Amino acid sequence: MTIIQMMRAGALAVVMAGSIGLALDVSQAQERPVAGKTINGPASWYGGKFHGRKTANGERYNMNEMTAAHKTLPFGTKVRVTNQRNGRSVIVRINDRGPFVGNRVIDLSRGAAAVIDMIQTGVVPVRIDLL
Repeated sequence: MTIIQMMRAGALAVVMAGSIGLALDVSQAQERPVAGKTINGPASWYGGKFHGRKTANGERYNMNEMTAAHKTLPFGTKVRVTNQRNGRSVIVRINDRGPFVGNRVIDLSRGAAAVIDMIQTGVVPVRIDLL
């Protein structure tokens, strides 16, 4: 397929998506997960005011489930998140987009944050292992 053909195919996808009311945001394209890949950085958590609202993948957010928001990992991806301050870890499923604050790499549900003991701290350094 030539570059011109690829561009036309992409334009067609955008036009078709627009005609059925879908918005495509290429800045948040999902990256293909690679098992064993590690991401390090600060994590935060979200809860109360989002409980019951729809997540980016369309399901209802339950702050007590083991879920998380990530900017680019595909929905359904499972990752192990380890609090680097205390060594505690939790396995979560990506079901939302974010975080959109500073350099944070993941936003955990309240339930997942409780497992790794970060509720009071709010933001902690973590290691994320793609499973």
